[in-house]
Amino acid sequence: MAVRELRRSRIALILLLLIPTLFNLLIVLTTTDRPLAFKLASVSEETFLQVSERRESLIFIGGAAVGLLTSFLALSLIQKHAEVNRRLVLCGYKPWELIASKLAVLLCVVVLVACYAAAILRLFFQPERFALVVLGFILAGYVYGCYGLLVGSILKRELEGVLLIVLLANIDAGWLQNPIYYADAQNKMIIRRLPAYLPSQVSMVSAFTDHSIFNPLIGSVVYGSILLLGALLIYFWRMRIHR
Repeated sequence: MAVRELRRSRIALILLLLIPTLFNLLIVLTTTDRPLAFKLASVSEETFLQVSERRESLIFIGGAAVGLLTSFLALSLIQKHAEVNRRLVLCGYKPWELIASKLAVLLCVVVLVACYAAAILRLFFQPERFALVVLGFILAGYVYGCYGLLVGSILKRELEGVLLIVLLANIDAGWLQNPIYYADAQNKMIIRRLPAYLPSQVSMVSAFTDHSIFNPLIGSVVYGSILLLGALLIYFWRMRIHR
């Protein structure tokens, strides 16, 4: 039923594919192939990579697009029909069954959008390890999807949820996680604690180097799972029935 509900929002489904295309098109139109030197913190604070501005920007914006879209989708899934879900609990459904259905739909969409965003990259260049770049995009969607679930579980109204997501996603995934900004940042510890840091490291390291991504990969899963656990606890509390 959650899938059927999503399928009714045809415009939303179109936007899930249109927005990554638009983001990448803007990058291609506004960047050049001039070489850029930047740091990848998960490799070494002293190691600089030199790649073209366009390639670096395509990887960066791909992860940001996936994270932004999936966080909005997660917010909609958790907030929409909240009272209907509460009546389902009264009818005998378990809260974990309802949240599991939403999470399953979210993960499917995350994989779809991540694969699509990564496929666009191959129109412009071939990353070093394409499959791991896809994995990085999926992890970005997972972490920000869980963040969207958490925000939707805490807040009842859509406007406040949208503002919280836009605020963090734009500052984090859409700005601070760009390695160009990170290289000259004064308080790098703050950037390293934000949700998009570890998934973006997976994508960047995989796209341009052959270094290990084990630590940021595990860190991304743990980070997203902590957000998911918080969303689950709050959702269970919101759906509780007093007998």
